[in-house]
Amino acid sequence: MSYDVAVIGGGISGLTTAFDLSQRGYKVVVLERQNHAGGNAFSERMGGFLMEHGPSTVNAQSPSAVALSKRLGLDQEQCDLGEGVKQRYLVGRGELQGIPVHPLGFLLSNYLSLPGRLRLMSEFAVPRYKGGGEETVEEFSTRRFGKEFTDKVIDPLVAGIYAGRASELSVAVGFPKLSGLEQKFGSIAVGLYKGYRQNLSMPSKRLFSWRDGIGTLPATLTAKLGGRVKTGVTVRKIRRRANGFDIEAGSDGTVRVKSVVIATQPHVAAVLMDGVNDTAAAAAGDIQAPPLAVVYLGYKRNQVDHPLDGLGFLAPENEDQYMSGSQFCSTMFPGRAPEGYVAVTGYFGGARAPELANASADDLTDFACEEFANLIGAKGKPAISRVRHWHRGLPQYNLGHQQRINDLLNADKRVPGLFLTGNYFSGPSVAVCASQAIATSQRVAMHLAKWDELGHAETEIQMVASESGL
Repeated sequence: MSYDVAVIGGGISGLTTAFDLSQRGYKVVVLERQNHAGGNAFSERMGGFLMEHGPSTVNAQSPSAVALSKRLGLDQEQCDLGEGVKQRYLVGRGELQGIPVHPLGFLLSNYLSLPGRLRLMSEFAVPRYKGGGEETVEEFSTRRFGKEFTDKVIDPLVAGIYAGRASELSVAVGFPKLSGLEQKFGSIAVGLYKGYRQNLSMPSKRLFSWRDGIGTLPATLTAKLGGRVKTGVTVRKIRRRANGFDIEAGSDGTVRVKSVVIATQPHVAAVLMDGVNDTAAAAAGDIQAPPLAVVYLGYKRNQVDHPLDGLGFLAPENEDQYMSGSQFCSTMFPGRAPEGYVAVTGYFGGARAPELANASADDLTDFACEEFANLIGAKGKPAISRVRHWHRGLPQYNLGHQQRINDLLNADKRVPGLFLTGNYFSGPSVAVCASQAIATSQRVAMHLAKWDELGHAETEIQMVASESGL
């Protein structure tokens, strides 16, 4: 079979790229190794409960994500963050500490010590970074906000977003807006204040999902693409040829295409590019993705003492909790638990404790029940429990990641027609993946337009040569 583009990998990134290219009129095929598309964006209904095995929210301030939802006819299915989200919670001294959802929340609460708050208030007086080296998030935050804020706020934030460690993550790639505020305004506080004065909403108010969860997005993309999505297909090898690529898919035969988009996890991309683009293969192979486990529990409302009036909580590493964080699912969006019940999710592993993510489902459930009992007053046996093991979790944006991304983004310059997209480029969120995928689609379309122009030119040259007897 011949196509304009083959997209290898049927997660949100691959499906969005394929959908956008198909809307541009190109003949596209998606080759997905699993028996169903969607990647880690998987929502499961269990009676009246809904578990998100992977991502659970979308940023409403992402133009690409909002536009994609509308293009798919999903805007009527969207649900905004629940009105019950009134606090943000962090673990401190072995219990949940509530911080108001307000720009001055950390200064108004007692979560930080008085010296820690005074140090935070002096951030505007810290000079811009003038060093030549790359900083970790920990180095950047400690320099600007002090060690206590770094250990008690930034460290758990990194674990919550990336399942990573602040001491390893690159601030320039992991938190580019923060480093950008420092360079633009000389102070994070000044930059955030100016944004607040412009009536920018707080992050917790910018989130949405769909009534049946994040899995709605890949399910709808798959339905729109129809027969273009081929599941249960394992790509064995990519071979270059003079005017495109041959993709070997074992018993499924060979697919001939003008362009290839690799939208797999980075370790798979590294194998596929071996011998095709060794520079990009090495860059993808250097990206780590430690395992992660998700534990979902449903309780009767009267089994839980806590009001659950937040998105969930995050735990600093020095608090020695099994869970790096949690979400209060039934508070976040409607329809996540039956009437009279609540649902919570706990996260284990990542770069902080990769071995913990490989514990048995029974052990992880016990750990989660124990810590939820201590932190939110959850009593007795949960009404429902599910455990999801992700043997490869979120990609780590560690030092040197920007160079790796440059090598990957330039793959098509070394091998024309070869492109990559995924959650290891600009961020792991659904909105960022969708935005990255659409940008990839635009680059592929530009390549194919040039390819067609060159093809027509070569045909004309061949016709003239034939007519001239050359």
